[in-house]
Formats: sequence, C-alpha cells, structure tokens
Amino acid sequence: MSQALEHEEVVVRRGRRSGLPIIVAVHSRALGPAVGGCRMRRYDSWRDGLTDALRLSEAMTYKAAVAGLDFGGGKSVIALDRDTDLTAELREAALEDLGELIAPWQGSYRTGPDIGTGPQDMVVLKRFTPYAYCAPEEHGGTGDSGGPTASGVLAALRAGARHVFGDASCAGRTVVVSGFGSVGGRVAAGLAAEGARVLVSDVEESRRQAALAAGFGWVEPDEALSVPADILVPAAVGGVLSEESVPRLAAPLVVGPANNQLTEDSVADTLARHGVVWVPDYVAGAGGIVYTLSRESDHDSDEAARKRVDGIGDTVSHVLELARSTGVTPLRAARQLAEARLTAAASRDA
Repeated sequence: MSQALEHEEVVVRRGRRSGLPIIVAVHSRALGPAVGGCRMRRYDSWRDGLTDALRLSEAMTYKAAVAGLDFGGGKSVIALDRDTDLTAELREAALEDLGELIAPWQGSYRTGPDIGTGPQDMVVLKRFTPYAYCAPEEHGGTGDSGGPTASGVLAALRAGARHVFGDASCAGRTVVVSGFGSVGGRVAAGLAAEGARVLVSDVEESRRQAALAAGFGWVEPDEALSVPADILVPAAVGGVLSEESVPRLAAPLVVGPANNQLTEDSVADTLARHGVVWVPDYVAGAGGIVYTLSRESDHDSDEAARKRVDGIGDTVSHVLELARSTGVTPLRAARQLAEARLTAAASRDA
C-alpha cells in the first residue's frame, strides 16, 4: 500500500565523511524558502530521525505561516546511534556532510541550531552556505536564539493568562516549567521577575542544584504534569501530552516552547474536554525564528526584531479568541490561520 507524502522534498543520505545518516525534509516552500534548524541527537534507528524531520518540518511550515513570516518549513537531522562516539572530528564531518547536501539548494532550505547543535556549529555550515543562521556575532550571525524564544513564550503566557484568568499578569500564580535548559531557564527567570511562584522540573538531575540556587522550587519529572498549578510550561522534549497524560494535568493553561507536545492531533480535543487551554507549541515557541529572520534576513534592528517577537502575544490572543468564537480547539484555529495564508500563496502561484 502506498502512502501519500505531503512534503515537497525529503533527502536521506549517508554522509561521505561521517558515514552518518543525514536527513533533510522540506515540507513547504509555498510562502518562501523553507527554514528549520539542524537537530543532532541519538535515535534507536535512523528511521526515527526521519520521523522527527518529517513532523518538525511540517510544524515549521505552520509556525512560519501563523507568525506571518514569508518562509516555509523544513528540518535537518543528523541521526546518531545510541552507541555513537561523537568525537569532535565526527561532529565536524557530519556538519560538513550536511553543508555539502544543502549548498546546491542555494537558500531554498535554510537552517540554524536545534537540539544537539549550537551557534558554533553554524560556522562549519557557513563554509558551504551563507544560509546558516544564528552563528556567533563575530561570524555575522545573531548567536543563541534562546533569549528571543523565551521572550516569545513569556508574551504567549501573558496572552494565555489574560484569556483564561482575565489578567495577563502572572504575579502570584504558580507555574511549573518542565525543562530547565536554555529556554526553560530564561522563562523561569522571567516569570519569577514578574512575581510568579516558579517550580522547575528536568530529567537531568544535575540541574536541580542550579534551579534551587536560583530560588526556584523543584518538582520530580514524573510529577510535573500533576502538581497543582495555574500554568504548565513544557520546555523540554515533545510528546508530553497524550491521551494517557492529559487526565493527570492539574493546570488549566498549558503554554510552552517544546516542539511536538501532542503525541497525536486528537489530543487537542482531549485537552479541551478536560477544560485545559493549550496554546499550540509552534505559536508559543516562534520567538527565536521570528527574531532571527527579522535580523538576519530582513536586516531589522534589534529593537524592531524584539517588537516583532512581542507580537506573538497578539497572535496567541487571536488564536484563542478564534477558537472560543468558533467552538474549535486552539490547534484547529491556528491551523485555519496558517492554511489561509498557504492557500492564498498557492492561489497567487497558480
């Protein structure tokens, strides 16, 4: 039985230098060049890396469309085995393999850091293509996008709080931040500065001391969803919201930057049935890409780019009001907004 492929282009190649599976998935270029970060992580099988690339590139299409960006969605994955010894030499070889793969596309797919890669890795990719975003400033990029991503999440949180509680302020509210990494840590700090009671969770036990030293409470990872709170912020890996986990949720509002938070789209309906307002991850987590493209593609000033990131709050308000007024889930409302832009683009190109 054949299965229809919704993506425009999918390439899986064995890197000639590294021997590793190098995967690039372009979901759509309807609105413009496809953009999406390079993920380097361990998988049980390279096919799991392919699945990741397919799902994440589709999410990038909707993230860009809802955010009003003239870009499509893509993703690249360097798939490591569980036992791969990732030496500095192998890392550089794998990045060179990716650079060699995407260079002939001449900017129709553009990348940046994702899980497992960072600004310095973009310097390697820039040997092959100028379209590697977020390189260090001394190499012509804007550096780590974690700050703008966190700012966008905070703007989304305020909009969500206004919708659910009638007040955008998070002061006095209990917020669980699940994932105390680059973005989660910044979100936690921002919430604490606004007067929220912040509880932090992370699967990396080593981060407990850092969280406690910063004045945050600590929650064990398997309790993060069920701790009584006003807001849950998924800021780590995806797949945390499922048919099995949603009934355990104790927070009426879920807003966070983790990609692919739902195991299936149908979980959005389950969240609604349980009275939980969920802001789609690709809406809440768009700050990094909005800022980066504003600075590195549109050449906006830092101030102008940050203002565009703050606009994520308006987008969230629009999505949630559309969902409320039409009786659909926020996921469906966000999709409708994105699909309207994609359809209009397709009509212009026809």
